[in-house]
Amino acid sequence: MGFERFKTMENINTENNQENIGIKEKKQRSLTCVIITMIILSVLLSSFFGAVFGFMGGKISDKIFSKISQKLGGKTAVSTEISRERIVEEDSAVIDVVEKTSPAVVSIVISKDVPKYKSFYEDPFGFFNNSQGTQIGTEKQTIGGGSGFIVSSSGMIVTNKHVASDQSADYTVITNEGKEYPAKILAIDPNKDISVIKIEGENFPTLEFGESGNLKVGQTVIAIGNSLGKFSNSVSKGIISGLQRDVTAGSGFGQTEQLTNIIQTDAAINPGNSGGPLLDISGKVIGVNVAMAQGAENVAFSIPVDQIKKIVAQVKDTGKISTPFLGIRSVQIDEEIQKENNLPFAYGAIVTRGTKVSDFAVIPGSPADKAGIMENDIILEINGTKIDNKNQTTNLVSSYNVGDTITLKIWRKGEIKDIKVILEERK
Repeated sequence: MGFERFKTMENINTENNQENIGIKEKKQRSLTCVIITMIILSVLLSSFFGAVFGFMGGKISDKIFSKISQKLGGKTAVSTEISRERIVEEDSAVIDVVEKTSPAVVSIVISKDVPKYKSFYEDPFGFFNNSQGTQIGTEKQTIGGGSGFIVSSSGMIVTNKHVASDQSADYTVITNEGKEYPAKILAIDPNKDISVIKIEGENFPTLEFGESGNLKVGQTVIAIGNSLGKFSNSVSKGIISGLQRDVTAGSGFGQTEQLTNIIQTDAAINPGNSGGPLLDISGKVIGVNVAMAQGAENVAFSIPVDQIKKIVAQVKDTGKISTPFLGIRSVQIDEEIQKENNLPFAYGAIVTRGTKVSDFAVIPGSPADKAGIMENDIILEINGTKIDNKNQTTNLVSSYNVGDTITLKIWRKGEIKDIKVILEERK
C-alpha cells in the first residue's frame, strides 16, 4: 500500500512535469510565431515605405536635376537675352541722340551766278557745250552743298571752310523742319578747315560741345549730315577707328590742305556730309566731319572739337577769328630728313625758304623777324613742348592767343638758345 501510494505520487509529479513542459513549449511556439509575424510585417512595411519614398525621392530629384539642367543649359538663353537687351539699349541710345540733335543739324546749299551762253547752233539734246556760244548774261545755279550745325540760339553755324568760303557765293541754310534761311559768312579760319556762318533768327536749337582729348579707339560715334547734297540729316553710326591722324585733303579743284591730329572713323561720311557733326553716344559734338578717303571704304575723318572751341568762342565774343602769327616757313624734321641733310636732330622744324623768290624763310616785319629768328634755325620746342609730327609748329602756335609771349628753343650753328616771341594777329 505504501509503495503503491509512493508510485502514485511519482506518477502525479511526472504528469505535472509533463504539463509544465507542454505549457513552456506552447509559450515558445507562440513567441516564435509573434517574432516571425513581426519580421514579416517589418519586411512588408519596409518594402511599402521604400517604394513610396523611392517614388517621392525620384520626383524630387527629377525636379532638382531639371532645375540644374535648366540653369546649365539655359546659359545660352540668358546670354542671348542679355545681348538682346544690350542691343536694344544701344539702339535706344542712338535713337535718342538722333532725335535730340537732328533739329540743330542743317543742310547748306551753295549757289552762284554763272555765265549763261547762247549757242551758235540748235542743240535740243544737249550733246555739245553751249559755252561755245555768246554770253547773254548770268543765271543762278546750285554749285555745291554741305552740312553744318547750330552752336548759338541766335543762329551761328559751324561748317567747313571748303563748304563756305567764297564771299561771292550765296548760301542757303535748310533746317531739319525744311525752313530756309539765307546765311552770311562771319569768319574763316586760315589754318583749319573751319568756317562760321550765321542765319537771322532767335531761339534756334543748338548742339553742345564735348571733349575730344579723352576719346578712345573703338567708342561709338554718330554722324549726321546732308549726304551727297541730296539726303538731308542722313544718319550713320560707327566707331572711332584711329586718333591723331595726319592726312592731306583735296577739294577736287586742285586745292589741298594738310590736316593734322584728326579723328578717323568708319561711320559713313559722303560728299555733302562735310561740316556736319560727329557725335558721341551722349549727343555731344566731338568732331566736325571734314573728309573721306577716296577709293576706300569706311575711312573718313573729323576735326577734333577741341580745335574748334576756341574758334567759336572768339567769333561769339569778337565776331571774328583772331589767329596768332609767327611768320616763318618751316619743314618738319624726321629721321629721313635728318639723314639726308646731316642734321643734329630727328625732330623740330627747320626754318627754310621756298621755291619762289617771294617764299621767304622769315617774313619781313613778322613777330619771328622782330625776335631775330633766322633762316636755317631749327626750332626744337615751343614753351617746353617738343615739335614733332604730333605737335607741329602751326598747331602749337595756334593754341595761343594774339599778344601772348612764347619761348622758342632754337638750335643755331651748334648752339642752343631760348628766344622770346610776341605773337601778333595774322593779317
